[in-house]
Amino acid sequence: MDMNQATFSPRIMRHFVETLSAEVGRDTYHAILSKSGLSSDWQKPEFFLTLDEVQAAEAYSKLQFELRTNYGRGARGILLRIGSKLWEPMLGTAPFAVRTQSAFVRNLPKPMRRKPALDLLAGMLGTKRGGISVHTLDTDLLLVDQVSPTTLNQKENSPICFVTLGLIRECLYWATGDEHDIEEQECKGAGARQCEFKITIGA
Repeated sequence: MDMNQATFSPRIMRHFVETLSAEVGRDTYHAILSKSGLSSDWQKPEFFLTLDEVQAAEAYSKLQFELRTNYGRGARGILLRIGSKLWEPMLGTAPFAVRTQSAFVRNLPKPMRRKPALDLLAGMLGTKRGGISVHTLDTDLLLVDQVSPTTLNQKENSPICFVTLGLIRECLYWATGDEHDIEEQECKGAGARQCEFKITIGA
């Protein structure tokens, strides 16, 4: 497999479709598939478990593109909510080692949970070693996604990784109980080399 090829977990893709269908309604989801000329197989979330990681990335990008096309500016809020709601099923069905790590994160003192929580998310999303990393910026944090399957074959004028943004937000809320200011500052879909999400911690 080409190390530069975008990949995505079929297991998470299944959860994404289940969450998407619940958010917009099953009938609306099916109508979007039909209008977009996408396979009726995509109506069944379990179908995505039959895909490999490259095919799952292509489907992940394509579905988000169709949502942005159908909903215009309203797609941002829908995709953010999907990202937020995706965190729980992702974590709940993660391998035992990941769930053990999550318990360790929650037992840390609250001020120390943010980066380990983001490392946990990066490990779940990343199918390639080092594809997603978390960095400390003085008091703030930066999540860098070099693979970014959302942006596969996409060319937009502004950042489009709303699902990832929602996941980061929910991950940090799960870890700390606090809301955080999160901004996608760079996006591969808008021509950047990688996607960068700045998490402002504040005082």
